[in-house]
Amino acid sequence: MRRSGLMGERLIALFLLGIVLFTPPFLGIFNVATVTAGIPTFYLYLFSAWLALIVLVALAAERGGHLDVAPQAGEPPAGEESDASARGGEG
Repeated sequence: MRRSGLMGERLIALFLLGIVLFTPPFLGIFNVATVTAGIPTFYLYLFSAWLALIVLVALAAERGGHLDVAPQAGEPPAGEESDASARGGEG
């Protein structure tokens, strides 16, 4: 089964997640004068969220619009054409 708009939907959802993660009210939660693992908490959050978005976009782009499901009975596997269409419709 293949859904053509799935990758676009995922990318739009990731864009919206990025907007939420980097809005000033949300950033204010981490803008405190503490240090985590020797790194200011604000910078740790900024670069962690940025890295997470990059990884999620890469995963979404790699998977494309394909769902990982088995084909229905009588359907050729994804990416393969049926014998009739491969021969140009000859019978």
